[in-house]
Amino acid sequence: MTNEADVIVVGGGIGGLAAAYSLGKVGKTVIVLEQAPQFSEVGAGLQLGPNALRALDSIGLLEEVYKYSVLPKRHVFMDAIEQRELSALNFGEGFRERYGYPYVVMHRTDLHSVLLEGCRSLENVKTYVNHKVSTIENLDRSVRVTCENGNIYNGGFLVGADGLWSTVRKFVVNDEPVTSQYVAYRGTVPMDEMKVQIDWDEKYTWIGPGLHMVQYPIREKKVINQVAVFKSTRYENGEADWGTPEELDEAFSKCCPTLQHSLKYINRDRNWKMFDREPVSNWTVGRVTLLGDSAHAMLQYLAQGACQALEDACCLTEKVLTYQEDIEKALIEYQNERIPRTSAVQRGARTWGEMKHAEDPVTILLRNTVMLNRTEDDFKYVDWLYSEEAFIAK
Repeated sequence: MTNEADVIVVGGGIGGLAAAYSLGKVGKTVIVLEQAPQFSEVGAGLQLGPNALRALDSIGLLEEVYKYSVLPKRHVFMDAIEQRELSALNFGEGFRERYGYPYVVMHRTDLHSVLLEGCRSLENVKTYVNHKVSTIENLDRSVRVTCENGNIYNGGFLVGADGLWSTVRKFVVNDEPVTSQYVAYRGTVPMDEMKVQIDWDEKYTWIGPGLHMVQYPIREKKVINQVAVFKSTRYENGEADWGTPEELDEAFSKCCPTLQHSLKYINRDRNWKMFDREPVSNWTVGRVTLLGDSAHAMLQYLAQGACQALEDACCLTEKVLTYQEDIEKALIEYQNERIPRTSAVQRGARTWGEMKHAEDPVTILLRNTVMLNRTEDDFKYVDWLYSEEAFIAK
């Protein structure tokens, strides 16, 4: 069986569906190939900064996303040991005026559903599950994809948006994911069952030596999303079984009572070992390019993984429209614009993780001094992420 389209997108996550919808909206025929039995997103809470909302606005889905969003008043940074506020970022009027958009949190599945329904609303976008790619061939003026189920697809170009463990990336780059030695436990709890007494109109990041916890409400503030992250000593010791629930409890045992109680609501039947990729100077071979985590997997410490994938989708669509008669040039121009930006965010996420998790007393003192002496309306540390100039930077 052979199917043809202007674009083949491999991967039906947030980045892949955003690219499919954005390209479909401008008239391209698109085939989305997802290897799983169904389209779904793993995880719970998701944060979208103004740069992500700007991208969603650009492709025409912002108002739909707002229906599922919660708008926290501030991002509050707390000392996980001493239970004191270290700093905050005010998401109020000044923030919105500066960046043109608010800061929202939502359930990851809700954003994914908006993108999936958007794709399904377009007759020129076809979505398929149970399609794991086995081979990719760059032809003279097209790309041929063969799937393990025997189906073959031809496209004008191919977008690899199949995540951290991308199959398509292997066609472009010979590398492997990099472990950070950190582990995340995630979970949600109904608001009426959450007995922790803090202001749930705000978003919290509790930071401590070798650990942090994030807390914020989603789904009309009826549900609390929590993520507990810690550095595994078992990994450092070379043990195969690392990141266990026992390690989770041990890591947070020195934390304040609020976190001790919050930890009781964390789901312990699954964890996420945290990996990223080294930034690379090329995402493209012929008519095959990468997008989202396939291109620039990053640690979660700046909450930019989905945001950067959404930016990718907008940029790719713009370049395809600009260079319609020369798709290979369009893909090169796309990566030339995006690689400096995403590489900076990848490196920034690593640096911010080191700051959050600082263990040396001198480093902790210096970090806390800076945080305690800035005002919550001082936005200079996030301009590079959220400003329109950063979004459109060439």
